[in-house]
Amino acid sequence: MNGAIKLDRIDIRILGHLQRNGRISNVDLADAVGLSPSPCLTRVKRLEKAGYISGYGAQLQLDKLSSVQLVLTQLTLANHRAEDFSRFESYIRKLDEVQECHLVSGGFDYQLTFLTRNVVHYQSIMEDLLDQRLGIDKYFSYIVIKSPVIKKYYPIENLFIEKS
Repeated sequence: MNGAIKLDRIDIRILGHLQRNGRISNVDLADAVGLSPSPCLTRVKRLEKAGYISGYGAQLQLDKLSSVQLVLTQLTLANHRAEDFSRFESYIRKLDEVQECHLVSGGFDYQLTFLTRNVVHYQSIMEDLLDQRLGIDKYFSYIVIKSPVIKKYYPIENLFIEKS
C-alpha cells in the first residue's frame, strides 16, 4: 500500500459512506461522519493519496442496455509453475469480458466471472483462450440463471469489530 496510514473510526466511516455513494457531496459526507467540511475533505484526499480509495464510478444496470450473460468458470492449468500462472494471468487481465479472476485453493486453480452478450459469445472467448496455448487443462462453466444478491459494497466497519 502506497503511503499506508493508520485509520481511525472517522476514516472508516468516511470509507463506508463513499463506498455506498461515491457522489455524496463533501458537505453531506462531513455531516454524516461528524466533521466540518474542510477537515473531511482533507481526510478524503489523504485516503485517496494513501491508496485506500482506488476510484469512483457509476454502477450501471447493464441488462437495461442489452442482453447480458454472466458465466462462472472454474479453470485448471496443466502445470503449476510460477511462469504458468503468470502467463495465464497476464493474458486474462486483457480480456474485457473477465470481471473477476481469483486464484483459489481446492480442486481447481482459478474462479473466473465472465460477462458476455450470450452463451455463444462466452464459448468463442473460451475457444480463443484454448487456442492461445496458455496451459489450460480443463474448465467448467456455470451459466448464471439469477442473481438474487449482488452487493456493491461491504460494511467495512465489520472488519474492525471483534466478535466474541
